[in-house]
This record gives sequence, C-alpha cells and structure tokens, in this order.
Amino acid sequence: MESLIFAANAVLPIILLILLGYILKRIGFFDQRFFNQLNAYIFRIGLPVLLFYTIYGIESFESVYGDVMLFVAVAFLSFFFLGWIFVALLVKERGQKGVVLQAFIRGNFALIGLPLAQLLGGAETVRIYAVVLALVVLLTNVLSVFSLTYYKHHDKDHGIGVVRLIKSTLLNPLILAVLSAFLVLFIRSFIPVEDGRVVFSIEHDLAFLYHVLELIGQTVSPLALIALGGQFRFSAVSRLYRPLLSGVVGRIVVVPGLALASAYYLRDTLVGMNVAFPTLIAIFGAPVAVSSAVLTYEIGGDDELAGQLVVWSTLFSMPTIFLLIVVFRSLGVL
Repeated sequence: MESLIFAANAVLPIILLILLGYILKRIGFFDQRFFNQLNAYIFRIGLPVLLFYTIYGIESFESVYGDVMLFVAVAFLSFFFLGWIFVALLVKERGQKGVVLQAFIRGNFALIGLPLAQLLGGAETVRIYAVVLALVVLLTNVLSVFSLTYYKHHDKDHGIGVVRLIKSTLLNPLILAVLSAFLVLFIRSFIPVEDGRVVFSIEHDLAFLYHVLELIGQTVSPLALIALGGQFRFSAVSRLYRPLLSGVVGRIVVVPGLALASAYYLRDTLVGMNVAFPTLIAIFGAPVAVSSAVLTYEIGGDDELAGQLVVWSTLFSMPTIFLLIVVFRSLGVL
C-alpha cells in the first residue's frame, strides 16, 4: 500500500500539470502560438541546461559496476532494434513510426525514475542511479534523435544520407548538452584536488552561474508538462488507438518485463546486479518521457501521438510500477 501511495504521489502531480495546460488552452488563456514558443524554449534552452547540470553533478564513475552499465547499454540497444521491428509490423503511418520507436527507449527517468530509485534503495541507489542516468541520457537522446530524423526523411525511393543523419543527430541541442557535460567531467578529472575537492569548479568558484543553471533546469519539468497539456486532445484517442496502444504496451509492459526478467536471471552472473536492482526498476519501469513530445515537435513527426503516449503511459504506469515492486520484493532483490 505504501508503494502504491508513493506511485500515486509521483504520478498525480504530473497529471494535474498536464490538466492545467489543457484547461488553459481550452479557456483561451494561452493560444497555440504560446505553446509552440514554450516548446521551443524547453527544447533549445531548458532541457539542454538540465541535462548538463544533472551530468555535471556526478562526482565519480569509478564506484559504478561495469557489468551493470554494460547490461543497461545492451538492453537499450536491444529495445531499440526490437522497437524497430515492432513499428515495422504494427505501425502504418511513417510519421508515427519514429514516435512509437522512441517510446520504447525514452523513459521519464527524472520525474518518475529518480524519486522511485530513492524510495527503493535510498542514498546508495541514488548515487548509482545518477551515473547510470548519464549513460541512459546519452543513449536515449542519440537513439531518439536518430529514429525521428530517419523516419522524417527516409522513404522507399530515396533515404537520408548517412552523413546528413549523423550531422542532424550530433547537432541536436540535447546531444550537444550531454557531450559538453561529459567533456567538462573529463577536464575536471585532471584538476588538482585539495581538502577533498577540486581547486576549481563551477559549483564553488562560479556559484552564480551554477545556481542559474540549477534554476533554469527547475523550470523544465512543470513547463514541459503544461505545454504538453496545451497540445492534448481527447478526441484524438480513437484516431491514434493502434499506435498509441503499441507505444504504451511497449514502454510499460514489454520493456520492463524483458529487462527485469533478464536482470533477475543474470543477478548471480553480473557483478553488482543485486545492488543495482532498485536502479534497474526505476530506469526500465518509467513511463514515456515528457521531453519526447517536445523532441518530436521540434524534429518532426506526430507530436500529438507523442503527447498522448506520455499521458497514457504515465496513467497506466501506476499499476505496473506497483506490480514490479511487489514481484521483485517477493523475489528478494529489493
């Protein structure tokens, strides 16, 4: 019951902010132009700053088990190719294929995953989660941009060139933010340490800039949810039923089911798997990320479907997260 209450407390604020955006649009408080501009801010400024800030906060990669990181990387790549087969068979419209494929790999790791990891494993799990999240953010953003860009340009007669596709992926603001953060972490590893901390850091020596980044990052989640609500239409559910069902089932049933079953099977083979299980539940059990709708809008694709996937996967993730916690507690890995 405590786990169910926590899941509800994690999900209901998201739903209420989406509802707020929906109401503000319906009553004419904001028009569509405002929501389009808000999406542009989130994608080009807010999200890149949040990703940079989050990854910069990682203190060390040394204490994370290599086997766990390898498992997560292989799992995400596997789900990407599984999703590719999935959409080829079940999704007919090209503009929807990349959106559904993105749903397989792009979870709500910040709004749902992080608090869930903290509940399940405490401070130790949060530390592991933060480092795994850096890998996941890089993988999911690269694969999401790739999938949306591919289905935007590719058709049966002439596809997008490899160089153009790589360029479009690498120049995406989210990818640039992640790569910049890793570059800063790499440089920081060479800075001398005195009294337990580096002699120069953004956090301590440029505190004003660090707090500005923090404040900008804090605007992303609520504004993204409100912007999402402004584009949400209940009338679209019947039209989008088939791809919507495919994406929701893929994200909250297929992905956590296969990933966590594999992790349980390999728990005695891979070093650190038992310790990292709360992190794995939080990573693979999370619903579709809010940022997926923003990314779809900016790159091109059925952004209405992307928004619907966020809403409905979030709603139905409540019982699936609860079930995952109950099952794996009973198996003794939580």
